[in-house]
Amino acid sequence: MKFERWFPWAFCALLALFPLVASSLGLDFYVSFVRRAMIFALAAASLNFILGFGGMAALGHAGFLGVGAYALVALSDAGVESAWILWPAAMVVAGLVAALIGLIALRTRGVYLIMSTLAFAQMLYYVALSLRIYGGDDGYNLMARPSFGLGLDSADEATFYWVVLGLLALVMVGLNRATHSRFGHALMGLRDNETRMRAMGYPVFKLMLVAFALSGALAGLAGALLVSHNAFVSPSVMHWTQSATLIVMVVIGGVGLRWGGPVGAVVWIGLEELVKQFTEYWHLPLGLLLIVIVFVAPRGLASVAEHWRLPRRPLPAEPAGAVLTKGEGA
Repeated sequence: MKFERWFPWAFCALLALFPLVASSLGLDFYVSFVRRAMIFALAAASLNFILGFGGMAALGHAGFLGVGAYALVALSDAGVESAWILWPAAMVVAGLVAALIGLIALRTRGVYLIMSTLAFAQMLYYVALSLRIYGGDDGYNLMARPSFGLGLDSADEATFYWVVLGLLALVMVGLNRATHSRFGHALMGLRDNETRMRAMGYPVFKLMLVAFALSGALAGLAGALLVSHNAFVSPSVMHWTQSATLIVMVVIGGVGLRWGGPVGAVVWIGLEELVKQFTEYWHLPLGLLLIVIVFVAPRGLASVAEHWRLPRRPLPAEPAGAVLTKGEGA
């Protein structure tokens, strides 16, 4: 089995064992920390889907993160408790908002697309600021985590950890299938040469809009998981600086690489926590890291795995005249 096929599953198995190991070693804090990293890995993967595979440079992805979070808060405040209702509902609301924004923003390209998505995200940010019923600038405290049912205790840190890990694995499998489907190949064709794809008769705008809405829905799921994780949400989750951080995560991991988003998110979150223990000016060393990665590994850290692949065994040489014989037989 190829390295790139079995390694992600082996890594997921190690992640699944982590709460048991952490509990025995008295490192329960890091269960919550790794869970937070996985939530941001999901958000970064959703951005990489449109940025890396669709070529849509959007600087407002955190807006969908916040929409999903506030959708969960609104439903929870109305009395809905089941996570299996709250999380899909947050995805639907975020996907619809992304589709509405995409109807306008995706008619632009380049820097105009960046600025239009940024403008819409800031609009959502100020809408959240004005929601006094949900705390406005002070934020909103979730009274309790959404219930899982099925005999699962949502208050248990390890149980919630495994649920988040399972959702992340499902999303990554789904995104992998999507990128290898006809839709994914068409999306990458738009990224490489939109004019040619349009000339070949592809519905360019519809393909981009579907990808944009799907990405927004997944970001909404990440936002719903984040507010469930923190039991708190504030408008800062959808500020433009958070959108920029998600882009940095994707760049660190590798734009357009399957594991670029998760790798970048884990590296950023991990180093942020590590550097904060030594200095309050943690932005400077992380900024230097980004510069180093751009020059040393311009395709991102996930591209380093390509050098670890085992060399393939060469095919046996065919005897002379075999090609001619096959041609004559045809």
